Amino acid sequence: MAFEYSGDGALDYFPCRYGKSKLLFRGPRRNLETPFVAAMGGTETYGKFVADPWPALLEAKLGMPVVNFGYLNAGIDVFVNEPQVSEVSRLASLTVVQLMGAQNMSNRFYAVHPRRNDRFLRASNLMRAVFSEIDFTEFNFTRHLLLVLRERAPDRFAPLVAELQASWVARMTAMLEKIAGRKVLLWLGDYRDPSQRDALGGEPLLVTADMVDQIRPLADAVVRVDPSLMARSSGSAGMYFGPLEEPAAATMPGPMVHAEVAAALAPVLAGLL
Repeated sequence: MAFEYSGDGALDYFPCRYGKSKLLFRGPRRNLETPFVAAMGGTETYGKFVADPWPALLEAKLGMPVVNFGYLNAGIDVFVNEPQVSEVSRLASLTVVQLMGAQNMSNRFYAVHPRRNDRFLRASNLMRAVFSEIDFTEFNFTRHLLLVLRERAPDRFAPLVAELQASWVARMTAMLEKIAGRKVLLWLGDYRDPSQRDALGGEPLLVTADMVDQIRPLADAVVRVDPSLMARSSGSAGMYFGPLEEPAAATMPGPMVHAEVAAALAPVLAGLL
């Protein structure tokens, strides 16, 4: 059988809200009145299809609650625009911030959905002027958009990348200045099977060492995790999904990647706490 499941094949993520936030984070809902570590990030932090994502594994290693504030399909915009981020970080003993890709945020070329940041909403006048031959109604997702633009207009693609990268630094700066207290940046490298890598490169998409260096002074530590070849090649082993979800599961970090993230973070956080 190609998938693991109980019941209808899906994990119960116990989605929950905190405070006045409209965002549904991975649960069960935790008590924020006792000391805890906050884990903020996108789908990789949320741990889609994984029973024990890295925040849960890290909690077991630290012996201290690690509250999962990962949000499905989030880019930086979700956290920059969420008022509860500041409040949560003030309550947390420390916050781990996953570095998310540069493609999933609004910029001078295009706008994304305010919560599902991977969804392309509309092209700006600048985008339409630079890529005048492109019909933007055919795109729903930012990655698909960038792949097509790179293929059809390679001579004009570099300015778009430069805009995304500059916007990423500015937006990450705004996010980190909004987060109170001690902060650790999680730089999770490409976790996909090498055979699945597309022309845009690895995760986090379009993020370079120079970009991370620019925001490094705003955090107490940067932990880079480059998943092992074994972890990247493990496919959907140990993941929980329905029979139609296997292609999506194959693009997500599996249990071995989550274990490697937790193992890398644990000693750094233990030294800071």
